[in-house]
Amino acid sequence: MNLTTLLAQIGKLTQEQSAKILKDLNEKKGSEIDLILSTNAIDSNTLASVISNEEGIPLINIERLEISKLPPTLVDTLFLKNLKMIPLARRNDRLVLATSNPLDKTLLQKIEQRLKLTLDIVVVNHEKLMHILSIDTELKPELKTISNPDEEINNLATKQLAKMALKIQYEDNSKNSPLGGLKRNESDIDDTPAVRFLQKIFSEGIKMGASDLHLEPFEKEYRIRFRVDGVLHEVAQPPIDIKDKLSTRIKVLSKLDISEKRVPQDGRMKLSLEGLNIPNAGDRKSIDLRVSTLPTLYGEKIVMRILDGSTSKLNIDVLGYEEAQKKIILDAIKRPYGMVLVTGPTGSGKTVSLYTFLGILNNGAINISTAEDPVEIQVNGVNQVNINDKAGLNFATALKSFLRQDPDVIMVGEIRDLETADIAIKAAQTGHLVFSTLHTNDAPSTLVRLGNMGVENFNIASSVHLITAQRLPRKLCTACKSPISYEAEVLIEAGFNEVQAKETTQLYKAVGCEECNFTGYKGRVGIYQIMPISEDMQRLILAHGTILDISKLAQKEGVLTLRQAGILKIIQGLTSIEEILSVTNK
Repeated sequence: MNLTTLLAQIGKLTQEQSAKILKDLNEKKGSEIDLILSTNAIDSNTLASVISNEEGIPLINIERLEISKLPPTLVDTLFLKNLKMIPLARRNDRLVLATSNPLDKTLLQKIEQRLKLTLDIVVVNHEKLMHILSIDTELKPELKTISNPDEEINNLATKQLAKMALKIQYEDNSKNSPLGGLKRNESDIDDTPAVRFLQKIFSEGIKMGASDLHLEPFEKEYRIRFRVDGVLHEVAQPPIDIKDKLSTRIKVLSKLDISEKRVPQDGRMKLSLEGLNIPNAGDRKSIDLRVSTLPTLYGEKIVMRILDGSTSKLNIDVLGYEEAQKKIILDAIKRPYGMVLVTGPTGSGKTVSLYTFLGILNNGAINISTAEDPVEIQVNGVNQVNINDKAGLNFATALKSFLRQDPDVIMVGEIRDLETADIAIKAAQTGHLVFSTLHTNDAPSTLVRLGNMGVENFNIASSVHLITAQRLPRKLCTACKSPISYEAEVLIEAGFNEVQAKETTQLYKAVGCEECNFTGYKGRVGIYQIMPISEDMQRLILAHGTILDISKLAQKEGVLTLRQAGILKIIQGLTSIEEILSVTNK
């Protein structure tokens, strides 16, 4: 969204004024902010305040800064005037940058790419900014890297940012607090900034589609990061003295011990979506978060995983299986007994796959029980058990109880030890369909891992019917992906076969735009290695075949490696070569 559209939406510009500005802008009759001010519909002071309030960006009075004390500029005077920006301070790889139009995201992205720095934006009065740029002689036309920025200006910028960040949270407070219905009272006033800041974190995290929210204390800073499409992005650096209040507030909401800061704790909270103005929320009224605290040198690190219950209702068609792979999966999960294993590292989508399988089978005619650590998504009609090692309820104990509960389908969150593996295999051999996960790199290594745990080879061969290994590479943003061509030799080196390298004519690369937060990627797609256990594979298992032997046989039987599955997604235009190379081995 550009600045003109924003002002029209909130009633600061009429539709006629907005249309004329966009027309003049398209015809390059001036900069957007100059065209806006020329309408006299809004003055520069009001405009700066509106931008700060609507976008949640700190507003500073640039007249209070002594330009002569600013560190050497990173760009020349002409470049600064054209961009209407002034660098204020440098902290490590972050640059504090003053601008009167922070909604020009494309321009800011280009600056970040040019300078190889992360920008912390502050908004300033446009007329005052232009006045400083026009008269100040201290903005020298030099191209330098700031190694030791002026301490006074650095501290001033930090204090201004911290002060305005808290002010923004006060202004953004909602009457319908989503934080568990907590209400303000006289004794709660000191915690109000923490409550409002936390509300902002939840709101932005959900809007961005984050899977995890990280709150990390360090010696001199407090960092907030969101994991979006598998990649962590820093989104805020609030004042460090708010960390204890945030920690306490989160613990209260998660029903954790607020007095215990020496050991890790795990909890859960339910977040109401009412009042958060979440786009595409649909019929969802609330969302669950799994909370984990960890004592570190400078305070408690908190990670909150957003548990979206809608993933339990996913159709298998949206997970990214190729047609042949989907048929193998559906045949395996509809068998009356046996074991299906899903493998991959943390964050590879194993839980979503398992819940999708359960969703297909959950028709009311069968008894489904799960043992999870912890239960991530609550599913109606499924008997879900939370593992509690302290109370003596581990996977093995839960499995033993399940076998006395007349089960048809059993899901074990993870096979971690021989006892759990033995019970799960016996269940698969005695008329039950068992789903579980292991942390292995691919499907062939899963068979060897079970053997290394101590499971007898004849038990593996007779119980395991299917192994699926998976990864979740990022999808190219459909709004900005750009065609690219490669030499056939490059494609073959990446893992394409000769036919694919010869016949593939259209591939795409990541670019970056406002739609995808300038990453070039939006969303993720699954790639899978689906390995059914054939009779030949059973014989090889009984003969104590190695990972190499199993891999060769799997290839002979037409099982795609993860790299080969990823190449199909590249050819389909869903992702890039760079992304597949980063998540798979050749």
